[in-house]
Amino acid sequence: MEHRDHTRQLISTANAMVADFKGLVAIDESVSTLNKRFELAGIPQTEEYRRAYREVLITTPGIGEYINGAILFDETVHQKTLAGIPFLDELKKAGVIPGIKLDEGTEDLAGFPKEKVTKGLDDLSERLTAYANQGLKFAKWRGVILIDGDLPSAACVVSNAHALARYAAACQRAGIVPIVEPEVIMDGNHTIQRCAEVTEKVLYSLFEQLHLLKVELGGLILKPNMILAGKDAAEKADPELVARLTVNCLRSTVPATVAGIAFLSGGQDPVTACRNLNAMNLNHKAELPWPVTYSFSRALHQPALEVWKGKAENVKSAQESFLQMAKDCRAARLGVFSS
Repeated sequence: MEHRDHTRQLISTANAMVADFKGLVAIDESVSTLNKRFELAGIPQTEEYRRAYREVLITTPGIGEYINGAILFDETVHQKTLAGIPFLDELKKAGVIPGIKLDEGTEDLAGFPKEKVTKGLDDLSERLTAYANQGLKFAKWRGVILIDGDLPSAACVVSNAHALARYAAACQRAGIVPIVEPEVIMDGNHTIQRCAEVTEKVLYSLFEQLHLLKVELGGLILKPNMILAGKDAAEKADPELVARLTVNCLRSTVPATVAGIAFLSGGQDPVTACRNLNAMNLNHKAELPWPVTYSFSRALHQPALEVWKGKAENVKSAQESFLQMAKDCRAARLGVFSS
């Protein structure tokens, strides 16, 4: 009975993360990544400015109307508003489920130049217990797959798929819903057809590993890349082709029992990401056995950063920008986005 209750709770949380045509916001950039974004925007790279930016996003009025969950970085989990309210409490008050990024970046895959595998499995169980005790309900882990000539190698695909599956199994054991993110990155000049070929291999391998490790798919969210040409490719695809190839790839590899698909934006600008997601939900609704939604980072809140610029007088305008992007993303989830 206890096992069944545990499984039911995982499935309930996963369903809540993709319910009501809403999605997720990824505000889980590492300190170094967020500092780089701040530097480009002319914002001081300090902990206080990082805290202030997170407060801008987390305290945006109405965020819960468009966002079901927020993926946080460890630094953000422990921070508070200027009024002394913990960010976790602010999110819960807004009806937003708090989650945590658990991977610790990548390292070279020994013997395979240019290829990476994700770090963070060694102390994962201990970290999961601590985060569960703090009230975090879900987690995220990213694997990075590069297309370059004959790459990715089979070793890279399997190594990352196995790490994602081990992470997912550990999460569920701790009562935390895993988001698994096998990202075939946009770097390169590969065609959209090559992206489709590689992504299909990656997803096949991922679900094979998840099955081997007895991961409950109803208590799991998949965060994949869309099927896109490389950012340096000569030819770019329109949203209709992106949607068709992406849906075909998912339908041939992802079991219908998965709780939901929440796409990463992968470096796409906000409008392009929304157009592509919108085309999937508009043109292929009848073919989708899972909710197909968003788990965007820069495509959702980069415009707010550019408005805020680290200045208190810009907070309201930045929040309005963030809320508008959240509205646009939900419109794309509904298949009614227009821009």
